[in-house]
Amino acid sequence: MKEMKNYTIEAVGRALTVMEALAEKPDQGVSELARTLGLTKSIVFRLLYTLEQSGFVHRDTERASYSLGYRIAVLGERVGREGTLMHAAPAEMDKLRDQTGENVNLVMRDGQRSHVLATRQGTFPIRIFAEAGRYGPLHAGGASLLTLAYSSEEVIARALSGSLVRFTHQTETDPVKLRETLQRIREAGYHVAVNDLDEGAFSIAAPIRDAHGKVIAGISVAGAMARFNENTRAQYLEAVQEAAATISAKLSLTRNRE
Repeated sequence: MKEMKNYTIEAVGRALTVMEALAEKPDQGVSELARTLGLTKSIVFRLLYTLEQSGFVHRDTERASYSLGYRIAVLGERVGREGTLMHAAPAEMDKLRDQTGENVNLVMRDGQRSHVLATRQGTFPIRIFAEAGRYGPLHAGGASLLTLAYSSEEVIARALSGSLVRFTHQTETDPVKLRETLQRIREAGYHVAVNDLDEGAFSIAAPIRDAHGKVIAGISVAGAMARFNENTRAQYLEAVQEAAATISAKLSLTRNRE
């Protein structure tokens, strides 16, 4: 009988073992993981660093510990079961695109970046859209700034520290003014961004909440400023808020069933 070749890649196997260990016990340091897995600390560190760069592991800099990153949740949601965000959102995204003709984006915060989970391309000749899978800043953009507004104080402070990139002449880079904007977003329950990330573009975003009422994502319509006026603003805002509420209700309904 012909012997089967071993096609396994040792580094991949070790990386998966690290993630399984963090799934069983979050907030472990390099030394603890090395002891648990029987690997050297240098190997474990390199594995963790690689996984962190891809978003599969999150590092708590204050406690020097590691937990599973957001990318794990994204992949899990894409596998999907009824009620997960990636299962609940597509139909509402399609509906929102059909109602407005604009591009629709589903965005979540991933550490100190925004992450476009899914998009729907609009029907207008001139379109402004983000590519699914793209990462962006938190301090500019409709859904990006909205997700930041509902983040913890620690996340907000870190996002607004240091030098903030100016993308257009209307990009706000003053931390004090940005905090005021974040407060207004929380009070209003939505965010309208104009020319702050892409010149000549607008974005209207509303929050999506999980079964516990926590904001986990933002859904937005984005388009060219040539189509932006008081009427479209009101119509789009109502449609976006309705889509966000429907997705949130689906998530809540599934939780109640469980």
